[in-house]
Amino acid sequence: MKTHGTQSQKPRQNDKIEGSGGSESEISSSAPHTAPNSDEHDERASRDRASIALPAHVAGSGALDRLIDTARDYAEASTAENTNKAYAADWKHFTRWCRLKGTDPLPPSPEMVGLYLADLAAPAGKAPALSISTIERRLSGLAWNVRQRGFTLDRKNRHIATVLAGIKRKHARPPVQKEAILPEDIQAMVGTLPYDLRGLRDRTILLLGYAGGLRRSEIVSLDVHKDDTPDSGGWIEIFEDGALLTLNAKTGWREVEVGRGSSDHTCPVHALEQWLHFAKIDFGPVFVRTSRDGKRALEARLSDKHVARLIKATVLKSGVRSDLPEAKRLAMFSGHSLRAGLASSAEVDERYVQKQLGHASAEMTRRYQRRRDRFKVNLTKAAGL
Repeated sequence: MKTHGTQSQKPRQNDKIEGSGGSESEISSSAPHTAPNSDEHDERASRDRASIALPAHVAGSGALDRLIDTARDYAEASTAENTNKAYAADWKHFTRWCRLKGTDPLPPSPEMVGLYLADLAAPAGKAPALSISTIERRLSGLAWNVRQRGFTLDRKNRHIATVLAGIKRKHARPPVQKEAILPEDIQAMVGTLPYDLRGLRDRTILLLGYAGGLRRSEIVSLDVHKDDTPDSGGWIEIFEDGALLTLNAKTGWREVEVGRGSSDHTCPVHALEQWLHFAKIDFGPVFVRTSRDGKRALEARLSDKHVARLIKATVLKSGVRSDLPEAKRLAMFSGHSLRAGLASSAEVDERYVQKQLGHASAEMTRRYQRRRDRFKVNLTKAAGL
């Protein structure tokens, strides 16, 4: 792979950094994730100490203590960072609920967990009811946290299973799927971006994410080379015919081929080469923040939230689905719209789309191809009507 010079030096203290201040309209969407507060930090530390420790009959030593720290690091890495944050928030919410009800969270009581689920679905007061998917996620986070503390929670216990089944039966709604971004949409969205360094970066994000069918976390976790950074989620290799992305995704390691486009204006590989060249990036994260004026690349990796905000902003500016109110358009599109767009637009054999998206089953891929295959087969006419 070609190299592209040296990356920009770290900003000075008085440099204006993208997303570091100003009005809401001026603040870039690439601000880093909010750091966990002290309660969350103490909760995670307590959980780690409880889950990874020496047996009571083994005497501690410096070497063993170091191994314990290493094992705790590996245990934390067993789930994605966003999953860890969500599970920590789930446990914090449940323990607070238990305190307000005058009970202890441990050992877990199936009866109290059932009441907790009922409260999530039909809360008293002004608190909004949670969706079925959020309640199930809360239960998964609760079960995971209980296991980390040496206890078990049987989700099939009748006090839990029957309450959850009733919630699903009474409150279930059809799944809300994000709208797919079509070829004409992505071209219009790219056309709204400026021709400065920040615009070049965002153009590359949209085109690469669309052509690769990438999740937003996969986009921002890319490095230039293998093992450039500890938080890397993959790396890139650029060839004459396209770019090869090696990703450490939800389903494990996979390779994604991104071929060159029919023109430089819409070619994701050309955009990637231009971004790396003009941003002077040859090591570390591929997608980084820029200075406030959009003229210098900094060293901090972009947040995956930037991708979702970028999509929403360019959807509005480009007039995609302008027949709908702005609020509805914002709700329809998200980072997942890029993956859905590739699946809905690529007129190729299903197995190639499945491989590109990293789906374990063809059924999952077909869910993404909802617009492309809609009414493709007319069973009404086939039945003679």
